[in-house]
Amino acid sequence: MNSIGMIVLRTAVFLLGIFIIGGTLIAAIKTFILPRGVNVWLTRVLFRSIGFFFRLRVRRATYEDRDRIMAFFPPLALFLMPMILLVLILVGYMCMFWALEPRPFPELFFLSGSSLLTLGYASVNTTGSKILEFSEAMIGLVLIAMLIAYLPTMYSAFARRETAVVLWESRAGSPPTVAEMVARSHRTGELERLRDVWLTWQTWFAELEESHTSLSPLVFFRSLQPQRSWITAAGNVMDSAAFILSTVDVRFEPQAAFCIRAGFLALRQIADFFNLPHEANPTADMPISISRYEFDQVCEELIAAGVPLIADRDQAWRDFSGWRINYDDVLLTLAALTRAPYAPWISDRSALTR
Repeated sequence: MNSIGMIVLRTAVFLLGIFIIGGTLIAAIKTFILPRGVNVWLTRVLFRSIGFFFRLRVRRATYEDRDRIMAFFPPLALFLMPMILLVLILVGYMCMFWALEPRPFPELFFLSGSSLLTLGYASVNTTGSKILEFSEAMIGLVLIAMLIAYLPTMYSAFARRETAVVLWESRAGSPPTVAEMVARSHRTGELERLRDVWLTWQTWFAELEESHTSLSPLVFFRSLQPQRSWITAAGNVMDSAAFILSTVDVRFEPQAAFCIRAGFLALRQIADFFNLPHEANPTADMPISISRYEFDQVCEELIAAGVPLIADRDQAWRDFSGWRINYDDVLLTLAALTRAPYAPWISDRSALTR
């Protein structure tokens, strides 16, 4: 190859190295630092690739085995993420080192790896190479520092999420059901004093939207107990609020309506982040996944428990359907994505094959 061709090749390889490093750093900044939900290609490819093998592994497993295996999915992906970032930086700098001074592949690998991991056993005493060595070492340290700050933030958000899920279990049972939540509230005399409950869950939904898009791996983190799940708790909260607003003969509580709205807006934002198909603008005449028979069964169970229900059952069903249609599709989609445990009206009808 003549000198001009070699100059062109070395320039192209140097620019390729800059492109790899720049793209990796932008992905790292979006993932670890940017305080908003951005669907990063590198994170998306990593989670989809690892998730594919996990789904193959649990395809024929019982739920207990599936939960145990899938609990390792997000930690493994997070464990591999910084390694992939470091490998990409390593490759990018290998290209740049070669462009400055062409040398055999093993030497490039040792030089770039020594600089990235600040080992210091390989070095080149030229100005250009020294600049690359120092910059690569700084990038390696910054990436590790970002990861160290990222994990505590994620686990703090996970702890806050799970605290509310556990508290809801004491109110709505395990798995959570509308009948259990309404009956227990009636027995304790709280049916007309649930305002603070709905306010608490409005805040929870707001935090859920923020944390599960800016810290997207949280969506796949499973609860401490196999029968619990953030998505089944979220669905049951909205179902309970919708049932009380539409069917229970108590004073109208506007905070319950705001809780439902906060809930379905949060779930839609999470679904949009993952590019999941769902009905964005449902209308009142659309069918829901719950049948009238299932609705009437819950009504009969609550009547037997002494809960006051409104007399016009047909109107109650129409009102309940009108609330449920706002989150019916997106709720089942997220239940399928997370492979949620069994819960009536939620994961018992979600398509796990999605």
